[in-house]
Amino acid sequence: MNNTNTEVIGTREDRGKAIAEKDGQIKRIDDNTYKVKSQSSDRFYNVVSTEIGWKCNCPDHESRGVKCKHIFAVEFSFSIRQEVKKSVTIQPIIISECLFCHSSNLKKNGMRHNKSGDIQRFECLDCHRTFSINIGFERMKHNPKAVTTAMQLYFSGESLRNTQKSLKFIGVDVSYQTVSNWIEKYSLLMKQYVDKLKPQVSDTWRADEVFMKFSGNMKYLFALMDDETRYWIAQEVADTKFKHDAQGLFHEGKEIAGRKPNVLITDGLQSYHDAFNREFYTNSSPRSKHINAIKLDGDMNNNKMERINGEIRDREKVMRGLKKKDTPILKGMQVFHNYIRPHEALDGKTPAEACGIKVEGENKWQTLIQNASNFEHQKK
Repeated sequence: MNNTNTEVIGTREDRGKAIAEKDGQIKRIDDNTYKVKSQSSDRFYNVVSTEIGWKCNCPDHESRGVKCKHIFAVEFSFSIRQEVKKSVTIQPIIISECLFCHSSNLKKNGMRHNKSGDIQRFECLDCHRTFSINIGFERMKHNPKAVTTAMQLYFSGESLRNTQKSLKFIGVDVSYQTVSNWIEKYSLLMKQYVDKLKPQVSDTWRADEVFMKFSGNMKYLFALMDDETRYWIAQEVADTKFKHDAQGLFHEGKEIAGRKPNVLITDGLQSYHDAFNREFYTNSSPRSKHINAIKLDGDMNNNKMERINGEIRDREKVMRGLKKKDTPILKGMQVFHNYIRPHEALDGKTPAEACGIKVEGENKWQTLIQNASNFEHQKK
């Protein structure tokens, strides 16, 4: 009986699980490549995903052709990452108490009508007062549907003027400047809110830069992205490419994610190397690793970052250049990428959903704006 128990405890699967549960034993390079530390030396074995399954260059796998403990460790590591992701659900805000006496004894009492749409009215059955609340859209001439439709059109690729024209089809007659004001106001509001959330990103991040025009002047947008979930973690605009200090970008990413990456993948820009050493590198284990020799093809390409860069370039074509470096429009693009737009590579999920953050409601823009506005009210 005892011999049987010893044999079970010593299986490759059990040893792989023990490796996965110990910090610093597995380094995720990308979706298909991992490095797993040998249990008898300081070397790391390469575990790579192929068309016929996982391959490892350890003697056990290569000589015997068996599923080794290092492959089991990678599989357990992925399962552990999925289990530890804390689910956050952002729900539409429903009126649940009276504005005046805070009683929850409410009933609907018709609609408040105006030229821009209808807003639900409520009656308190205790104090008998009636009221309506338009959370996030207080003192707005136009209803939430008009505002959020404008944001969806704009961030999906329409220009301000085309967005203005499209709104006329649903009976909303506004100037393109009003549309711009909506976009700037709510982009900033939502970004400040979502930055307080903690996306459950992976341990491998990527950084890259793309040039943009601001009032006719060439500048660079630096972006930091999670490799596994495509979550756009942080951004900043720089006047130059080669002399820019990227430490601010990395520090913001660490603050938003609540952690630093185990692996950072960039191109060979010296700014990334210097900023990595100051912000992420430590003498203690486990040490973060900087891979700054990406190629056009192979395991270390930066295709995932190029997809974000493509989104940015597509938007720039209809934006006709941005006016200022700190424009809220770039923040709105980040919110759209992370929380609104589903990604085929994530099986139709948004990056936020892949990070354990789900936005509910038929109108996700409205849900985010409601919660962001409510968050700001609670701070005051």
